[in-house]
Amino acid sequence: MTLSLVLAALWALVANLLALLPSRDNHWRTAYALIAVGIPLLGYVTYENGPWIGLAVLLAGMSVLRWPVIFLGRWLKRRFRDKTLTRH
Repeated sequence: MTLSLVLAALWALVANLLALLPSRDNHWRTAYALIAVGIPLLGYVTYENGPWIGLAVLLAGMSVLRWPVIFLGRWLKRRFRDKTLTRH
């Protein structure tokens, strides 16, 4: 197992442990920190292990941080819907 995959597994373990702790802001601060650490780590995993393993790690990270992904999807949907409405 490569160093990048060990670090990705450690990231997932820390993310799950942080999810167990109580939070006043519904874990948004920890989500931002996990995203800030996870994006370069995802690049490192993809660089060392190839795009398919990188995609698998991306999907695993998205399953852990599902609410930021859901809110990003809603925001993008709203932006594209508003742009298509203003063109006609």
